[in-house]
Amino acid sequence: MAQSVQAANTEISARPALQPVDVCLIVEGAYPYVSGGLSTWIDHLIRRQPKLTFAVVAILAKALPVEEKFSCPPNRKALHHLYLGELPDRKRWPAIWSTDSSKLFAALDQFFENGGLSAFAEVERLLAPFVSAGRSRDLLNSSLAWKMVRDLYSRTMSHESFLHFFWAWRTVFSGMVATLSCPLPPARVYHTVSTGYAGLLAARATSETGRPALITEHGIYTNERRIEILQADWIVDTLDRGFLVQDSRRDLRDFWTMTFESYARTCYDACSEIITLNEANQSAQISFGAQRARMRVVPNGVDYENLSRLPRPAPDQRPTIALVGRVVPIKDIMTFLQAVDLLRRRVPDLRALVLGSTDEQPDYFGACTAAVAELGLSQHVTFTGSVKVTDYFPSIHVNVLTSVSESQPMSILEAGAAGIPTISTDVGGCREILKGRHDEHPALGDGGILTDIVSPEQTANALASLLSDPERRESMGRTMQQRIKRYYDLSMVDQAYSEIYQRYLDLPSKLARS
Repeated sequence: MAQSVQAANTEISARPALQPVDVCLIVEGAYPYVSGGLSTWIDHLIRRQPKLTFAVVAILAKALPVEEKFSCPPNRKALHHLYLGELPDRKRWPAIWSTDSSKLFAALDQFFENGGLSAFAEVERLLAPFVSAGRSRDLLNSSLAWKMVRDLYSRTMSHESFLHFFWAWRTVFSGMVATLSCPLPPARVYHTVSTGYAGLLAARATSETGRPALITEHGIYTNERRIEILQADWIVDTLDRGFLVQDSRRDLRDFWTMTFESYARTCYDACSEIITLNEANQSAQISFGAQRARMRVVPNGVDYENLSRLPRPAPDQRPTIALVGRVVPIKDIMTFLQAVDLLRRRVPDLRALVLGSTDEQPDYFGACTAAVAELGLSQHVTFTGSVKVTDYFPSIHVNVLTSVSESQPMSILEAGAAGIPTISTDVGGCREILKGRHDEHPALGDGGILTDIVSPEQTANALASLLSDPERRESMGRTMQQRIKRYYDLSMVDQAYSEIYQRYLDLPSKLARS
């Protein structure tokens, strides 16, 4: 039964997991409070490993009265929360802190400049007196913290507004201290689904306990944060680099980007196995320090058997396209709406669905609904909110994805298993799904059409070509079904994770990392 964050915290503190669970999953900003691909993947992972017990650490910006989007699986034994914006204060007075501030400054510089498990462990060691005494909040508000921020500002970013730099630094430092202060659930394996703060907690877990840490990356977290940082209008640009190719000066966007890169290097350094969904992600992981020997690909999986049985649209069915995804900027719903505007002139009775939650970023959803009204698309476009997409698949002719960043979208895999071809931006692993893997033999052919990002014209043209050619459309749908059955069936993914977990569950702690 769904429960609020506060209720979940109360339940956990009242019934703590004294015995280690098999796997502690570490999740930032997703399960169980956000619906969508990653959260669904986590829910399926827990449910489809019924012989294992799980705890989940949900990392959130702050405590909010939100409801869980998923019912609790019987083998999920605990749900813990790490609030990045709230530091614990146990009101205990520590002994006089004797750490040399110069050592801490040097350790923080090394960590934020390069990352890595050893650099992180040194920062953790130097901050341990405050953390262990429950004085994390005092540390953030101490004269030492004030000295650190002034020193870093004067050395690296004196051209910036000190006020802007101070709040950026405080946000980063408080998030890191909160991650160091969070009680670790006892587990035999720690499994994070991203770098960032989740990856940092996994690195801390393996460093402190000697138990193995794993990572499964869907999208490349560091790249996604870089996109958000570049687009952020709350960061004031203070550097005019002009046409300079080399410029050693740093601004606040650089500061945020370097922070998340250091977290990624630390996480990769700590993890015994670095898993991603497709080969396209691996070059980015390597660029942030992942060792090739620890890397492997385990794709997403879907329930091919049941999805492949869904009926296809009747011959007289109204032409219907659908975008399956949350209404958030990274999904670029605006490009989809612009494509619909172009397409409805060639397909007057067009029906366009957006199948996904609309409450994650209300301002963006408001902008999308305003665009629908401005373009006169109210007779064509429907935002359904969170729905069971399989109820809609039998009426959908073409699936659409306009995202500016993805990894291996479940929406393409599920639609493909149902025999629906996809028009997709050429991001992440979408090319691999629609065109075939490099080792696909025999080659199956195209299961859809790729477009550039932010290209409503290409999207509209591709849609028009498939809607006007039923034979080609159905052929692509059959190709997708064959490819999903061969490479992306859920049973194969279940087996892969069962083997991965078994490899590390009984590993002696002192031999956890290779």
